[in-house]
Amino acid sequence: MTQDRPLLGIAFMVGFCFLAPMGDAIAKLLGDTIPLIQLLFVRFIAQMVLLWPIIWFTRLPVKMPRRLFWLMVLRTLLHIIGIGAMFTSLRYLPLADAVAIAFVMPFIMLLLGKYFLSEEVGIHRLGACAVGFVGTLLVVQPSFADVGAPALLPLVVAVVFALFMLVTRKVAKEVDAMNLQAQSGIIATVLLGIILIASRGSEIEALQIVAPTQTEWFWLIAIGTFGTVGHLFMTWSLRYAPSATLAPMQYLEIPVATVIGFIMFRDFPNGLAALGIAITVGAGLYIIFREQRLSRQTA
Repeated sequence: MTQDRPLLGIAFMVGFCFLAPMGDAIAKLLGDTIPLIQLLFVRFIAQMVLLWPIIWFTRLPVKMPRRLFWLMVLRTLLHIIGIGAMFTSLRYLPLADAVAIAFVMPFIMLLLGKYFLSEEVGIHRLGACAVGFVGTLLVVQPSFADVGAPALLPLVVAVVFALFMLVTRKVAKEVDAMNLQAQSGIIATVLLGIILIASRGSEIEALQIVAPTQTEWFWLIAIGTFGTVGHLFMTWSLRYAPSATLAPMQYLEIPVATVIGFIMFRDFPNGLAALGIAITVGAGLYIIFREQRLSRQTA
C-alpha cells in the first residue's frame, strides 16, 4: 500500500489539468470529420501501444489481484463513456464552456469521497470546493435553453468521471499506474473493437469508419499521446493524495481550456466568466498553500 503524499499528488494533478484540455481541443478539431467510436478506438490503441513497450523494457510487474479485475473493467467502461460524452459535447459547445459545465465534477467527487470512501473532508477543503463551484457557475453563462440538449453532456461527463476517479483511487493503491493504464488500454481496445466490428455497415454517424488524412493521423496520434500521459498523471495523483485534496485542483482545467480555446478557436469568455475563472483558480491555489503549510508542520 502506498502512503499519501499530498503535494506530489497535487503536482501530478496540475500536469493532468494542462494535458487534458489539449486533448479535448484536438478532439473538437477532429469531431466533424472522424466518427466518435473510431476516435475513441485510436485514442485507446495509442494508450496501449505507448505503455506496453515501456512496461516490457522496465520489467514492471503486470499481474494484478483477481479481485480487482472487475473494478478494472468498470473503470475502463467509465473512462470510455466519460471521454465519449466529452468528445460529443465538443462538437456543439465551445471548449471552455464544455469544460466549465463539467466542473460540477470535483464537487460531486468530494461528496462521494466523503460518504462512500470515508475520506476526511474538513471545512477548508469543503469551503474551497464551494467557492470553486460558485466560480464555475459564473463561467457557465449560456442557459440550457440557449445551448440546447448538448449542454447536458458535460453533466454526464461530471458524474461519470467522479465515479471513475473514485474507482481509480481504489485500484491505484495496489496497482502501478503505468500497468493500470496499459491494461485499461487493452480492455478498452477490445471493447471498442467489438463495437466497430458489430456495427459495420451501420448508418449511425458515430459508428462509421473513415480513412483519415495524413494531417488527421497526426492529430489522432497527438490525442492518444496527450490522453495517455494526462491520465497517467491523474492516476499517479490519486495514488498519492485523497480525492478530497485533489478536487479543488482540477478547477485549473478551466483557465487552461480558456487559453487553448482562444488560441485554436478564437473563443474567449467575457468579463463575468473571467471573474469566475479567477475565483476557481484562487480556490485551487488556496489548497496548494494550505497543503504546503500542513506538510511543513508535520515534517
